[in-house]
Amino acid sequence: MSAVHNPYLFEMPEAADHGDEGCPPENTKLVGIAKLAAEGESVRHGYNVEYFTMEARSILNRCTAARMPFTWTVNPYRGCEFACKYCYARYTHEYMEIRDNLEFERKIFIKQGASTSALSLVGEGMHNNVRRLVRRDLKKVKPGEEIAIGTATDPYQPAERRYGITRAILEELAQHRGLDIGFVTKSDLIVRDIDVLREIAEHNSLFVNFTVTTLDTQLARILEPRAPRPDLRLNALRELSQAGIDAGVICAPVLPGITDSVASLDAIVAETKRNGGKYIFANPLFLKPCSASVFMPFLEKEFPHLIEEYRKRYEKKAYLGDPYKRRISDLMRKLRDKHGIRYSFNKDRKQHVKEHPAAQQMGLFYELVASDEKIEPPLGAQRRKKSMR
Repeated sequence: MSAVHNPYLFEMPEAADHGDEGCPPENTKLVGIAKLAAEGESVRHGYNVEYFTMEARSILNRCTAARMPFTWTVNPYRGCEFACKYCYARYTHEYMEIRDNLEFERKIFIKQGASTSALSLVGEGMHNNVRRLVRRDLKKVKPGEEIAIGTATDPYQPAERRYGITRAILEELAQHRGLDIGFVTKSDLIVRDIDVLREIAEHNSLFVNFTVTTLDTQLARILEPRAPRPDLRLNALRELSQAGIDAGVICAPVLPGITDSVASLDAIVAETKRNGGKYIFANPLFLKPCSASVFMPFLEKEFPHLIEEYRKRYEKKAYLGDPYKRRISDLMRKLRDKHGIRYSFNKDRKQHVKEHPAAQQMGLFYELVASDEKIEPPLGAQRRKKSMR
């Protein structure tokens, strides 16, 4: 089936054919989510992407990591087409016995309720099944428990234009009150849903985080090949802010030697302010093995002068040390003060933390690794070894 061109997305160069790499041996007995993935029906091909159905037993999944400020995660899809070179969530495909880390961006699983066939994947029947699951799952949510949408895959990636799973989830959330909901996305497609987002915000606590790594379009093109351009994300930030929806920017990951200059970060903070963002903060790059297997070859090709330094710093650990983190944190604090970003939210917005309103959003882009069934808390948070300065 021919690809549908999306003018809002960068073109991703055709990737090499990896054959059957990453597929489990035929004699492997699959269980759990791997079994559900294997039973999924291939429903459509896009540009170097194949879509599969996946029976979802739940939409809201409990996060048990004590240090995370949210209790529930929602990921409408498995896998993400944006193909960000640094993506920490690639490992989640391993739960489905898909071992090739590039398949995370090539095999996208669309969640659906039980007994929904591929033939009815697009339409009211599928959306009703998704809403039914959300309605059931919300009965388990207690007051004050935060729901984080988009922790391991972007809820507004290209698949959403066709399948509308995120929209169906939002439509159900809009029927409830007293929820605490946070989004993470790189996509301006979210403006399509301003109507339902406003409905949700009327009776619930809602905020939207736009990830912006750099304002350099050419750099963004190679870092995040199929994600919407940074200016489109900032335009979406402005539209949501003008619609009265609390929104801000997460600058993550900050890439040492690539996006961590004062000028680069200052420009992002300035544009966040200009477009009505109510907060911005940053987090340095961390590299789990699944991320490094894609990021390091990219770095060697595009930034060869940095490869040895990165290898040295990330050889034995996935995280940069505290000195680098403190430097970025201090710099961002000064830049927020410079541009007058004061974490201002709607007056009636619930507060669950003492420090400042943006603190609870930190968990949505912390150095976490999240999936539908497992979440791993930040590792090495207390390390104080010398790090890249």
